[in-house]
Amino acid sequence: MADIQKQELTSLDIKQAQLQKLKELFPEAFTEGLKVDWDKLRLTLGSDTVDTGKERYGMNWPGKADCFKTIQQPSIATLVPAREESIDFDTTQNLFIEGDNLEVLKLLQKSYLGKIKMIYIDPPYNTGNEFIYPDNYSETLDTYLEYTGQIDGQGRKFATNTETDGRFHSKWMNMMYPRLFLAKNLLKEDGLLFISIDDHEMTNLRIICNEIFGEENFIAQIVWQKKTSPDARTVISAAHDYILLFAKNVETIKRSIKHLPLDDERKADYSNPDNDERGDWASVDLTGQVGRAPKSQFYTIKSPSGNEFPPPEGRCWALAEKTFYDLLDDNRIWFGKDGNSRPRLKKFLSDVEGMRPWTWWDNRTVGHNQEGNQEVKKLFNNELVFDNPKPTRLIKRILDICTSDSDIILDFFGGSGSTAHAIIEKNIEDGSDRRFIIVQLPEILKDDVGSFKAFANAKKLGYRTIAEVSKERVRKVISESKKKLAISKTKSEGELFTNNGEKQKIDLGFKVYKLAPSNFKVWDATLEKEPEAIQQRLFEHINHISPGAQQEAILYELLLKSGFELTTPIETLSLAGKTVFSIAEGQLLICLEKELTHDCVKAMAEKQPSRVICLDEAFTGTNADALKTNAVQIMKSKGVINFRTV
Repeated sequence: MADIQKQELTSLDIKQAQLQKLKELFPEAFTEGLKVDWDKLRLTLGSDTVDTGKERYGMNWPGKADCFKTIQQPSIATLVPAREESIDFDTTQNLFIEGDNLEVLKLLQKSYLGKIKMIYIDPPYNTGNEFIYPDNYSETLDTYLEYTGQIDGQGRKFATNTETDGRFHSKWMNMMYPRLFLAKNLLKEDGLLFISIDDHEMTNLRIICNEIFGEENFIAQIVWQKKTSPDARTVISAAHDYILLFAKNVETIKRSIKHLPLDDERKADYSNPDNDERGDWASVDLTGQVGRAPKSQFYTIKSPSGNEFPPPEGRCWALAEKTFYDLLDDNRIWFGKDGNSRPRLKKFLSDVEGMRPWTWWDNRTVGHNQEGNQEVKKLFNNELVFDNPKPTRLIKRILDICTSDSDIILDFFGGSGSTAHAIIEKNIEDGSDRRFIIVQLPEILKDDVGSFKAFANAKKLGYRTIAEVSKERVRKVISESKKKLAISKTKSEGELFTNNGEKQKIDLGFKVYKLAPSNFKVWDATLEKEPEAIQQRLFEHINHISPGAQQEAILYELLLKSGFELTTPIETLSLAGKTVFSIAEGQLLICLEKELTHDCVKAMAEKQPSRVICLDEAFTGTNADALKTNAVQIMKSKGVINFRTV
């Protein structure tokens, strides 16, 4: 039946999506089959805009070409819900995804394209042992399943990246490049990317980001003071890390970057020695550079006590004479306690909206490594289960700069869960409902992995993977937050309330999903070349739903691969005696019944959804073809054009 389309079961095809964008701009440079005519494209752009020389500015490394192959290979995996590990699964907007972040980023492309306001990541710093890689350099779903012990290996080995390896930097760059490329797609136009890094790969990371985001979208290289005391083992102790900041589109950040509230130290500069009814103020200099200053800024000021003050030598007054005396009449000029000092302008605390972020962040203001350690120990009965997690004050500073109500924040190197911790606390502090998506590999905890000695403590407490530690931290933060707010849950509505009865919009829950193979046997013609093997594959695809696939897992896979967010509301309907799932208030209807009826098809069409998905095997029996034909016509009659089977 040509009128019933097949539902795609892969992630977004990046290559096809990029070609479509190019075709929209240069349709004349395309031939049949979405093929690029490079000669026409050169003519369209002009020969002076195409760099064909061998010597050009840029950076190459072993494996870079394979990065693009990795990006272009769609994922056939899925994300399976884990209700038993979640909190408020049906209502929360927060996500914790356990899996390889490369595969997960591919799977999020359809649902979260252009929706993420801020990405913060704390990736491996490549100090010699803190990230793993397969020895054949390929990264696929099978690679992940083998590493996590979910399938038998094929002789593939996994190892840490040591400095003795001949491609020490290349392996790290090959790991980062495709992930950052895919992450950029998820950012909103006014979105921002923050990356923590140290000296080991700062230079290489900056070059990678320049290439992916564009050098013009570089915003800042922030220095964070992570230590309070020097390291005696080094020649010169590095007491800092960096936070690299790039914009999706630098033209939009004026409305994205916000002033920071004044800290207590800066507020201490404000006082009210003259009891001004407008409150505390600080005095600021009233002089300016001469430059091209007009004559109106060269005058002598006479104080109320009779002292005269000409402009200092080589300077002028920053205000015209009339403006100055208007401010004097408004009691905005300060001549000191005795009235005999050089005049200064009174700047009121109530008029100060905040300050622009600086590129130097001291640990007194945003925390340090030891503070991060103490935050984790406090949650885990004074046991350190993760070495040097980022302090939540550091991440809160980033949240203050560019996020607000309802923004989605992504961290695909989730680590100990500091980002989720900071977002929950920040939402409570300012009453917002920022949402988080945390992605973490279920890396097996080892007793001593280089500097990560806290993993032995985590193992003693019964945790098996880093992801388990991270999820448990989020649960403990939620539990502590509920205690602090005295929040209780009503059985009827599942809403959160304070003791005085006021509704709280703070989301104290999270959905857990786990990366897994598709619930469907996805056809891959590249795997087999021999006729006998192809025939065998065809027989296997007669029943293409994987044995043991749970209905809920199938439902969420179709939701994800149809481009809906994983937190989209789902309602269960009963139509003509069949179970139908209504997605996003009826935009999409999914029926997973194995036997469809004419009445059920008609009932779904009556709802006039934008899309309908059914199982292909649901059209059974001797009248299967007739039912398909009728189903297409019924859907069309109600305006349902997007009718698919799987």
